[in-house]
Amino acid sequence: MQSSFRDFLYAPDHPRVARLRGLDARSYAEEAKTDSFAGPMIEGWQKLYPAPFVGVTNDGVIRPGLFSLAEARPGEEAPTAEMVAAAGKLLATASAEQRNRLSYAADAHEWQSWANPEFMQHDTGLRLEDLDPAVRDAALAVVEASLSPEGYALARNLMRINGFLGELVELPELMNEYSYNFALYGEPSETEPWGWQLFGHHLALNCLVAGTQLVLSPMFLGAEPDVIDAGPHKGVKVFKERISVARDLMASLPEFLRGEALSFAEMVDPAMPEGRLHPGDERHLAGCFQDNRVIPYEGILAGSLPPESLALFDRLVEDFVAALPAGPRAARLREIREHFGETRFSWIGGWQGEDAFYFRIQSPVVVMELDHHTGVFLNNDTPAPFHMHTVLRTPNGNDYGRALVRQSQGS
Repeated sequence: MQSSFRDFLYAPDHPRVARLRGLDARSYAEEAKTDSFAGPMIEGWQKLYPAPFVGVTNDGVIRPGLFSLAEARPGEEAPTAEMVAAAGKLLATASAEQRNRLSYAADAHEWQSWANPEFMQHDTGLRLEDLDPAVRDAALAVVEASLSPEGYALARNLMRINGFLGELVELPELMNEYSYNFALYGEPSETEPWGWQLFGHHLALNCLVAGTQLVLSPMFLGAEPDVIDAGPHKGVKVFKERISVARDLMASLPEFLRGEALSFAEMVDPAMPEGRLHPGDERHLAGCFQDNRVIPYEGILAGSLPPESLALFDRLVEDFVAALPAGPRAARLREIREHFGETRFSWIGGWQGEDAFYFRIQSPVVVMELDHHTGVFLNNDTPAPFHMHTVLRTPNGNDYGRALVRQSQGS
């Protein structure tokens, strides 16, 4: 029988939730520093944040020549004009003080300040919940202009799930639909690089457009729980297709390939080396503040997959990049497929029924991860399919479109 997230709700007077009543993201940020769970995690991230951006690699060495500042191919163009118009409306709607707080340079270090917990580690840009509806809606219109319809719908549904969770555990000041920060980077332009960032609990989007090219990375999408079963947004479900295709892919592999793909049989495996499990990220490696992470390749090559499995693998890749608008999505898929000969697929955990699992797709141009997690505001102490984190990165220096920005600056 499939378990429900409602089987794992804390009692309202349980210390895990009761001690947080009345706290918002800013006040909890201070409280979290002394928390036995969050404190060490925050301390580790504080040490990583100051490091200059290099980029995720597989061996510590940036591979040159992967990303070129050039006109997009026909049919692969970004919706740049629509993005510029939406950003212009936001700047016209915001006050002078808000515009000043909202805006950073295109290569600002603050790009790297995003995080996915419910507490606010860096108060970058403007907080949506603090804004008048007109300014908030104008900020979200920039996001909408930059994503595919399904990508924007997913982002908004993750925000709604966050609000749903806040109501479930009676912490609406800490977690609500607008518990997110938004910032602009660079001057909105149809020719020069600029972008935006939206981040908060279980959602972080970093988008840069350079002329007709668009980079949406790092992208963190997650949910706890993965459905809304009551209220005005009842019926919302997220990541069901991605998880189903991933299970089908593992099931389709010949036994010897499945064994080679399997890094660890258990989600918490005695064979894991020290440090493989992170208190917040659990198994995934490319989360917040991991901009310079060295992630060695693991698993099997995409080129070794039989045709049925390769088709499922390609569907999984398509689902990860579905948030991109049509033109940049076509460009990204082409870029990823051109490197299938160097692309690795690895897995941790089971793949049948309701088994929790982790997988990673990794190549010179992409890192994609999905990890099922233990409870944070639900009390499941083992990973469960109703709480997941997903990450998409552009390794070798092009997270935040940084390779394109540097080329535009002549560096």
